[in-house]
Amino acid sequence: MSITVNEYEAVLVFSVAAGEEATQALVEKFKSLIGANGTLTAFDEWGKRRLAYLINDEAEGFYVIARFHSGTEFPAELERVVKITDGVLRSLVVKK
Repeated sequence: MSITVNEYEAVLVFSVAAGEEATQALVEKFKSLIGANGTLTAFDEWGKRRLAYLINDEAEGFYVIARFHSGTEFPAELERVVKITDGVLRSLVVKK
């Protein structure tokens, strides 16, 4: 039995309303979560950017792009954790 490993890319947009420390805590949380469940190939912090439209009455968000290799079941788990985490405005996980 072989385990299928695919390449994925995740884009996460965090709220900046709670302050810089809370934003950095979210960045570290998701960086360690992805690293623990897959192989992190790139982790780019784009920083604070203006949103195209208001999300939850916020005009700015902190963007993070993560590229990683993992088994086929981890992206669903990542999306589940994103949905229950306060401070995440938007996310997208795609198979490359």
